[in-house]
Amino acid sequence: MDKIFIFLQYILPQHLLSRATGSLANLHHPEWLKNWLIHLFVRHFKVDMAEAANPDPTSYASFNAFFTRPLREDARTLADADLVCPADGAISQLGPIEGGRIFQAKGESFSAWELLGGDSERATGFADGSFATIYLSPKDYHRVHMPLAGRLTATCYIPGKLFSVNQVTAENVPRLFARNERLVCYFDTAAGPMAMVLVGAMIVAGIETVWSGQVAPPTSDPVHHDFVSAPRTIELAQGEEMGRFKLGSTVILLFPKDAVEFDAAYGAGSATRLGESLGSFFGS
Repeated sequence: MDKIFIFLQYILPQHLLSRATGSLANLHHPEWLKNWLIHLFVRHFKVDMAEAANPDPTSYASFNAFFTRPLREDARTLADADLVCPADGAISQLGPIEGGRIFQAKGESFSAWELLGGDSERATGFADGSFATIYLSPKDYHRVHMPLAGRLTATCYIPGKLFSVNQVTAENVPRLFARNERLVCYFDTAAGPMAMVLVGAMIVAGIETVWSGQVAPPTSDPVHHDFVSAPRTIELAQGEEMGRFKLGSTVILLFPKDAVEFDAAYGAGSATRLGESLGSFFGS
């Protein structure tokens, strides 16, 4: 079955399927269809609606509104830590960036240079640094928050494939995260430069940020934005929302050498919960 699943990943019209799903997920009418889809999703994935600010599934205007639902204000507690988990999900992998490469799974890896869209200068800044890849499953809360306070300096939208992102594809699709559509966000932080990479996937209908709204899929070409000289400065506090996925995916964090140390309790497969301690500044 895994072989069939991987084969389908290569032959399906990834973008067409994803855009069609996105259109369906954004429908407000007919209301019975919208409500049926939401109830089906809640039952199948065992979504805990008690954590939502609005626990009534039928009150959401669309499936997308339901999927990107906010949490109750008291649903998550921000740990007293230098670095906190940016999202609910699970660690796909984390560790050192060795020889400019980021470990994916079972002998698969990809280069930081490729992940960042061929930006050699920025990739060099993360040489011998560290990374954490966090997978958001369908049942998870799908807003992404800041692991530490930061000032946005630049973004780069990179078009690409839309392979599914899960353990099966991570183990069988070479350079998965560096091939998929993604948005790279660069921040200046107390730990030095940080890259937050929001990775698209099959049937992911879009990636949004709090400062610009939906940014993917806008075009078939890379789009760069410089925020250092922008009219307004965008500074986000630790734990503040920075973006969200419409229908799920993966977040990759990159840090420079000797910047952070991840908590020893985390490894591949470890659950993450927004706001829990993820690590500390190096040597602290």
